[in-house]
Amino acid sequence: MTTDELPAEPAQQRRQQRAVIGSVIGLILLGTCGLILLGMATSRVGLLAVLIGAGTALVPVGFVMGAFLWIDRWEPEPTRLLLAAFLWGACGATISALLINDSARAVGDLLLGPSGGDFLSSVVSAPLVEETAKALFPLALMLWRRHEFDGVVDGIVYAGVTAAGFAFTENIFYFGQGFAQGGFGNATSGVVAVFILRGVLSPFAHPLFTAMTGIGLGLAASSRRGAVRFFAPLLGFLLAISLHVLWNAAATLGGGLDFLDVYFLIMVPIFAGMIWLVVWQRRREQRIVVGQLPVMADAGWIAPSEVALLASMAGRRWWLGRVRQRAGEEAARAVAGYQTAVTELAFLRHRMANGTCGGDSDRRHAELLATLHRARAAAVNAPGALGLAGNRPARRPGRSQGTG
Repeated sequence: MTTDELPAEPAQQRRQQRAVIGSVIGLILLGTCGLILLGMATSRVGLLAVLIGAGTALVPVGFVMGAFLWIDRWEPEPTRLLLAAFLWGACGATISALLINDSARAVGDLLLGPSGGDFLSSVVSAPLVEETAKALFPLALMLWRRHEFDGVVDGIVYAGVTAAGFAFTENIFYFGQGFAQGGFGNATSGVVAVFILRGVLSPFAHPLFTAMTGIGLGLAASSRRGAVRFFAPLLGFLLAISLHVLWNAAATLGGGLDFLDVYFLIMVPIFAGMIWLVVWQRRREQRIVVGQLPVMADAGWIAPSEVALLASMAGRRWWLGRVRQRAGEEAARAVAGYQTAVTELAFLRHRMANGTCGGDSDRRHAELLATLHRARAAAVNAPGALGLAGNRPARRPGRSQGTG
């Protein structure tokens, strides 16, 4: 009997059962939250406005999610976890923030008058409550699914996807409210005006804020120093709240705090810095994989002829394209699974070498190695999938491998 044929251990079976039960309960709770939000939005702006808002909100969220999936290409996170992150942001975090913010506005109206209620809700309550609610998912993932959280890129991706879900639901209401008040309107009123502000100028606002928390969590996950593991998430969280406060204050108060000044002088440079950080981290991930591939080839886990292709996104894309062209979509999926398994094992071995992997690293290594063997077996059984690995034409001189 081979390793792949061994029955799952009782402990692993119990973990799988708990995961299934937890997923079902989570979906029920998030679905209930979604229905409550739908009812609240419909009661405020009407069903037609909600439908218009939902259709309009799909445009920016599709662009934002595409950006995060591009960031995550070296080691794609499990689809179920990305979906869970989005649903938590869209349903769980949103309804929590809505209830608390409405309560804060009511208290502010009672104590300070209508203007005081808006200030308390928008500038004090909303940044603190919303960033806390959005941060819960990536924090829980780092604590209880540590093997799925490799570093800064994963922190940015999970935090950003959660925030994208939150922004999606929030946009449904704002776009719907714009339609209810001014129809489709033009560049100064109605849905068009709201879309220019939220869908064109600031689709990454919520993801940018929460990505600060994600960066802090990613630094903590990839460090052995106790001070970094404690202070990095805290500082990231405080920075997320601070940026959110500044953004809401500029939009709400006006006056001396001009929104366009905050947008162009603070938010745009920070967003540009985030892009630079993502590119740098993706190249770092590539270096990690490149450093592990020769060792994995020497151990016989991958073929030496596959090292060059696995070392760059361009090589992987070429391999998948050739397999899809010559052997079909099923074979391409098998190779994609094999490439992902190689990357996950490379990252794990890097964390083990740095001592940032936790106490179950040996068990996780055995599981990932078995996954790699199964993925390779599936690719071998797909006609021509692995045979093309050694047939790539030579790269033109001077062309960079890049991260793709």
